Amino acid sequence: MSCNSCSSDINSVPKGCKSNGSCGTGDCEKLSVFDWLANMALPAGQEPMNIVEVRFKNGRKHFYKNTENLQISIGDIIAVEGNPGHDIGTVSLTGELIKVQLKRKGIAADSEEIKKIYRKATQKDIDIWNAARDKEYDTQYKGREILGKLGLKMKLSDVEYQGDGNKATFYYTADDRVDFRQLIRDFASTFNIRIEMKQVGLRQEAARLGGVGSCGRELCCSTWLTDLRKVNTTAARYQQLSLNPQKLAGQCGKLKCCLNYELDTYVDALKEFPKQDTILKTEKGDAVFVKMDIFKGLLWYTYKENRAKWYKLTLEQVQEIISANKKREIVASLEEYESEIVEAQKAEYEDVVGQDSLTRFDIPKSRKKRKNKNKKQQNTDINKPNNTAKNQEAQTQKQQNQGQQKKIKQKANFNKKPTDQVTGNQNSEGINSNKPKQKKQPIRKKGNGQQTQKAQQNAENKDVTVQNTTNSKPKNKNRNKKRRPPKKDANNSENV
Repeated sequence: MSCNSCSSDINSVPKGCKSNGSCGTGDCEKLSVFDWLANMALPAGQEPMNIVEVRFKNGRKHFYKNTENLQISIGDIIAVEGNPGHDIGTVSLTGELIKVQLKRKGIAADSEEIKKIYRKATQKDIDIWNAARDKEYDTQYKGREILGKLGLKMKLSDVEYQGDGNKATFYYTADDRVDFRQLIRDFASTFNIRIEMKQVGLRQEAARLGGVGSCGRELCCSTWLTDLRKVNTTAARYQQLSLNPQKLAGQCGKLKCCLNYELDTYVDALKEFPKQDTILKTEKGDAVFVKMDIFKGLLWYTYKENRAKWYKLTLEQVQEIISANKKREIVASLEEYESEIVEAQKAEYEDVVGQDSLTRFDIPKSRKKRKNKNKKQQNTDINKPNNTAKNQEAQTQKQQNQGQQKKIKQKANFNKKPTDQVTGNQNSEGINSNKPKQKKQPIRKKGNGQQTQKAQQNAENKDVTVQNTTNSKPKNKNRNKKRRPPKKDANNSENV
């Protein structure tokens, strides 16, 4: 039971609220008690209680007498009587509430068990005490090694040094009696201190060491529960729990103490329910008990011959069938009673927006490809009417671009080859004759293969007119000369 100020820092070191055991949660130790009588004044003529409760390691507490009438308050570190020597502890409770604690634990005020307080601890006492506590972990580790060598069937759970460092108490758990005479000799020779062995149960071990239960909270036995009662499996049966030892067992390996918390409530509620071995007689056959829901008042029955289906009945319906069977009357069937049950529909929370849905991120988002988007845009442009000014401007731009492309192609074709007689004859025939144009294969000449390819390209170009072909002249003569060898004339042959 601790407050937020006791949380650890970056180096996993607990900060500590330094409230000396008087914080709002009752202090940061185990099994702390809130002094609700602290602010109340004593009656006239009554002396204050001279007994103080002192806390030691892991919730170990004892009562001590303040014989010298020292000014002691909660949280003070004091030196008390030990066996032998002295011990150092922290005051956990003072005042009139000590009488209640003594009565609860069955200790008389004048008992010899209550030892006396020596003094308030000095700085030297505190330094010796801290040095002794620092050796506890190493002592426990070496003690377990010695246990392993001797082969004893026992578990060393904790080690506690006395305040003066002259004595150490070893807490262990074992199923059977253990002969640890040789063990004590080995401990005394290795540690050079007085040894005390103390056996504890599994529940006491869990209470001393502490831990976190399956509920997510600190263990009850290490925070507030001091009366460790026996727990049986009948407590789980009354509460209709499955007898699974892994779920019913706690950190100590025994049945959980919390099974007894609500047991009385379940026992009182089960008084109205019929016994589980009662048989319901119907025309279809005998029905047997399956399970029940105590707080909802529902029971499930099934037929002996056909156990595939369970029939849900209310407590009143079952009592009605049992009373009819006592009168030697047989009920028709369980289906009729089940159909009479009307379940009230609960108004559940409706999430309109869908932000609170846990599965809203499970469905992946649809990724549309760019190609599909472009196709859709083209289709929409085609289907839209061409009455707007924007569509007209786009169409005119497309037409201009197409016309420019055609002109560029024509110029490229003209620059590739000048007009020949063959092309002139073909174009003249095409103008003079009204006959439909027919594709004519170009005349192949002997020479380079470039002439034949260019002739085919000119023949396939249908948009060229005859005037352009006859009157046009190549602009770049040098370019044509590079691509085409010179013509062979008669004059050139004679000169050669």
